Amino acid sequence: MPRLHELLQHNELFVKQKKYEPFLTSGLPEKKLVVITCMDTRLTELLPKAMNLVNGDAKMIKTAGAIVREPFGQVMSSLFVALYELGAEEVCVVGHHGCGMGAIQPQSTLKKMEERGIHAETIATLERAGVGVKEWLRGFNSVEESVQQSVDLIRQHPLLPAGVYVHGLVIDPETGKLDVVTDGYE
Repeated sequence: MPRLHELLQHNELFVKQKKYEPFLTSGLPEKKLVVITCMDTRLTELLPKAMNLVNGDAKMIKTAGAIVREPFGQVMSSLFVALYELGAEEVCVVGHHGCGMGAIQPQSTLKKMEERGIHAETIATLERAGVGVKEWLRGFNSVEESVQQSVDLIRQHPLLPAGVYVHGLVIDPETGKLDVVTDGYE
């Protein structure tokens, strides 16, 4: 059975059996927290449990590597919606040890794009148009440095309201142990 049909079949039973009821909550973050973290599958359940978060406690923004590089990109837009419209007051940027973004090599990714049918001319056209594809695809060397760079970008943003604490953490995806990179209260 195709994956989508499998998901929809499950969903029909999920709704019919009212299995959604334990997850009913407000759309506002109860703990007034925004967590920007990696999309790594190991963190889906581990991170909220390690941070003592349940459904409704926090707004979760997921991106490859928990990287925030663009001051006016979609991650920052989502963050500001949470801060200005949804009542969030604190931010945690949470990277993790063993992150795949630490190993990303733009040339390898570009090669995989070509292998999957993206023409080299398309990539060259983007480069000529000013899209730094290699820069856009780059990873990082140190998860701690990457988290700190994301925290700094958020803290220095001209639209960040006064009094918002921005913290940086790194989680161990095996144990859930959190290490502080930067404490926003200090």
